[in-house]
Amino acid sequence: MADETIKSSKRVLDPIDRVSEVLFGLIMVLTFTGSLSVAEAGRDDVRTMLIGALGCNLAWGIIDAVLYLMGCLAEKGKAILTFRAVRKATDPHQAQRLIGDALPSMVASILEPAELERIYQRLKQLPEPPERAHLSKDDWLGAMGVFLLVFLSTFPVVIPFIFMQNAVPALRISNTIAIVMLFLTGYVFGRMTGRRPWLVGIAMVILGSALVGMTMALGG
Repeated sequence: MADETIKSSKRVLDPIDRVSEVLFGLIMVLTFTGSLSVAEAGRDDVRTMLIGALGCNLAWGIIDAVLYLMGCLAEKGKAILTFRAVRKATDPHQAQRLIGDALPSMVASILEPAELERIYQRLKQLPEPPERAHLSKDDWLGAMGVFLLVFLSTFPVVIPFIFMQNAVPALRISNTIAIVMLFLTGYVFGRMTGRRPWLVGIAMVILGSALVGMTMALGG
């Protein structure tokens, strides 16, 4: 029972959190496609670009997945420490303060002391928490989702180079796909944050293009 009370608040493929993963994957692959000189590029150059783009996003997908798992462990570990501190508190006011600090500020601000006291009493009735935090099935699924988002966001942009012999039209189609994906990423982010989706979509295209340009200028 105690294990079930210590869960990560991270949702598998949370739309808001994962928009950044798609944006990151797009920026990474665009730095490769944007560096390709289509006027002089041969099939070997295109092949090198494809291997570099896919390999880079594969590596960063793995890194982001590992960071996601580390975040889950850190969050669960903090929850266990807070749980223990609340249960060991001898002063009810201290226990209520610890509970309030662990809750979202908006939720904590509307809870009365009597409500915090009831939470405190219920927490004391729970069994001892686990000695250390453990990763759950949902955590591993979330990490897999992060990896797939970063890695698979590469493919729509590089597909034209796989099936088209001429690099010039392939780059144009690739850039069009990238713009559409950036816009859709911004549109989703706008809807999830209560902003105007169309404006956020356009802003995301501008932001993504600027970040790609900055990354290429800095040698990324």
